[in-house]
Amino acid sequence: MDFSISVEHRMVRDSARDYLAAHSDSAAVRRATEAGPAHDDTLWRAVAGELGWCGIALPEAVGGAGLGAPGLALLQEQLGQHLACVPFWSTACVAAPWLQTALGSRGSAQWLERLAAGECRAAAVWPADGGWQYGAVAITARAHADGFVLHGSAAQVHDAAGADWLLVPATLDGGEPALFVLEPVALADEARFALASLDTLDRTRPMASLRLDGLPVRADACLARGDAAAQGLAQAWWHGKLMLAAEQLGAAQQCLDLTVAYASERIQFGRAIASFQAVKHRCAQMMVLVEAARSAVYGAAQAWEAAAMVDRAAMAAMAAMADARIEIAAASVAADEALRFGAQEAIQLHGGIGFTWEYDPQLYFKRAQAASHWLGGAGAALAYLARFVDSGSQAWRTA
Repeated sequence: MDFSISVEHRMVRDSARDYLAAHSDSAAVRRATEAGPAHDDTLWRAVAGELGWCGIALPEAVGGAGLGAPGLALLQEQLGQHLACVPFWSTACVAAPWLQTALGSRGSAQWLERLAAGECRAAAVWPADGGWQYGAVAITARAHADGFVLHGSAAQVHDAAGADWLLVPATLDGGEPALFVLEPVALADEARFALASLDTLDRTRPMASLRLDGLPVRADACLARGDAAAQGLAQAWWHGKLMLAAEQLGAAQQCLDLTVAYASERIQFGRAIASFQAVKHRCAQMMVLVEAARSAVYGAAQAWEAAAMVDRAAMAAMAAMADARIEIAAASVAADEALRFGAQEAIQLHGGIGFTWEYDPQLYFKRAQAASHWLGGAGAALAYLARFVDSGSQAWRTA
């Protein structure tokens, strides 16, 4: 299948692969996580600021490269393969499309320009069920004086530590959706605002819990409300789901690469274990799942980009986006399976040392277990796909 990967896309992929191989190898990842969940600030300054990766998918009008979802997916694949300890997914893959959709092209320009320049890190709060609908939003906003008062909490917020912007979906009086932006640094001494770092299984992506105990905010902290806010959340969730699948694909590829390299060097009974038929079969199964996931992810990225090109006011836009969501759900399931199976097999085929701290399979196993629960995991994707099996081709009208 032709996924129309241009020369520019290939250049982005190859340069990212080479740069991360040199600056986000196993030793660098371990240094970044030695003291607990943390970001590699040096790597972030390089990829976000100097290399401009956060603007890869953004329009040229805001300082981006205009390579869209396919270009971003290729970057995410490389970042996942090297477990890069940077808040790229939260910033470029979630916050950017959220702001772009909720605020529109004009309203979001000033925000996207800063993201494209690598000046800001962003984190996002998801509904309590990890989905994309406001019915599960656990934070409320009550109008008060010249602003709002926020109440609620979130058990897990990706990349919240060190974030310059925190995107918070909330429900206004009467149930109207709204999107707020908070600046954690400015609220550091505010007793009614609390971000607490969590010690999680996968230390390569920090998590924090959020608590808002009647936090007063100005009126301009509310960036969007109504349909715009609801559409922004949905768009960010699906785009984030796609890019998470690309990240899982990269991690699965690394599990395969690590296993093949080890099996080629490990000698048993006078032969490299890679020559044993049973080992060959298990590596082959890993490869089959990785390649299937790659086809699904690349196809979903192309479908998303095609949907973005359709006039949103046209009925065709709804059908195109519904098709893209189906592709993303399928890619999410395929990538999740490839990574979970690949991480498991990497540990098994490394033998008695596979689970030890000194070898890398354990890092990817932890990522596989953690990522399988983010944004609803494969379960949410399968449930979405099941709706189309049950409802037929018109299910998109109520999706």
